[in-house]
Amino acid sequence: MPLGTDTKQYETPNHPYQGERIASEHSLIDRYGLKNKEELWRAQSELRSYRREARELLGQAQGDEVVQRRSEEFLGRLKRVGILDEADELGDILSLEIEDILERRLQTVVYRKGLANTTQQARQYITHGHIVVDGQRHRVPSYVVDVDEEELVAFEENSPLADELHPERAEGQ
Repeated sequence: MPLGTDTKQYETPNHPYQGERIASEHSLIDRYGLKNKEELWRAQSELRSYRREARELLGQAQGDEVVQRRSEEFLGRLKRVGILDEADELGDILSLEIEDILERRLQTVVYRKGLANTTQQARQYITHGHIVVDGQRHRVPSYVVDVDEEELVAFEENSPLADELHPERAEGQ
C-alpha cells in the first residue's frame, strides 16, 4: 500500500449526534461555502495542531535559544499566512477561532475581494480555473493565501469572466 493513503488529515467529532455542534457546523459550511464537513474538520484539526504547538512552546523554558527560535519561526509562519496580526504573541494562538483559519482560504479571499457574488460561486470559479494568484492558476479552494499574495488574487487574463468585469478590454479586441 502506498504511503499516506490510509491516514486522514482531520479528526471527526467524538459524538456523532450533538444538535448544537451540528447546527454550528452547518452555519460555518453555509457561510464559507464549504463542500462538506470534512473540509471543516480539516480546518479544525489544523487549528488544534496550532494550539497544541503553542502550548508545547509555552510550556518549555523560554530562555532556551532553541525554543526561542522555534517560537519565532512558528509565529512568523502564522503571521505570514495572516492567521495572526503582527502584534500578536504566542499566547494569542490559544484564542484563535475556526473562522480565523477559514478566512485565509482562497475561496473566501476571492469572495471578500468581490470577484464572486457568493462563496459557492467563488469555489466554482477556482475549480474551473478562472482564478490566479500572482499569475499562477490555482484550482484548490482550500489553498491558504499569504498576506502578501492577497492583492495578487485576480481573474486569469484569458478568462471570459475577466472580460465581463472589464468590458473595455473586450471592446479593444
